[in-house]
Amino acid sequence: MATKKQTEAARKHIAEASKPRVKRQVFVEGHKRKFLVVVDETPECESALAFAASRALRTQGQLALLYVIEPGAEFSHWLGVEEIAREEGHNKARAVFRLFGRKLKAMGFEELRPEEIVREGTKAEEITKLIEEDQDIGVLVLGASKDPSGPGPLVTTLAAGRSAGTFPVPITVVPGCLGLDEILALA
Repeated sequence: MATKKQTEAARKHIAEASKPRVKRQVFVEGHKRKFLVVVDETPECESALAFAASRALRTQGQLALLYVIEPGAEFSHWLGVEEIAREEGHNKARAVFRLFGRKLKAMGFEELRPEEIVREGTKAEEITKLIEEDQDIGVLVLGASKDPSGPGPLVTTLAAGRSAGTFPVPITVVPGCLGLDEILALA
């Protein structure tokens, strides 16, 4: 028997799915299809980066890297602490972008200049909001973990969750067991 909360969530999901979508602009003159990769410190992120970079280069598209600063403990009554935490999050984002810039060069993608995007909030929500706002994003590329406990929270939430059938763009999931050469051969 469904609870009132579950029924409300189902109604909200159906309402969101039935909203008319704005047509993607990826092939309109002056636009390029963007391959979006969510960057963080997980090992599977590098697989997604390699695949997306290769696809962007081969299809004359663009690579977009998203770093999400997730909310920590509530600091609303300590504004100074909240500001310091936000600053640390942005510093970490810049460091992660530098790291992935070096990884792109090491993979042979020197000429690719990714767009770097920093958002604050929960990952799944910020990914969805960004895709809705940027009509040039044509594909979300996620890396799946090799961990036997599952493919990872983003893959589980976005590609296998309730929103999978109504997600606004295709999601490519790169298996974590593939090596760099295998990924580049497939992309």
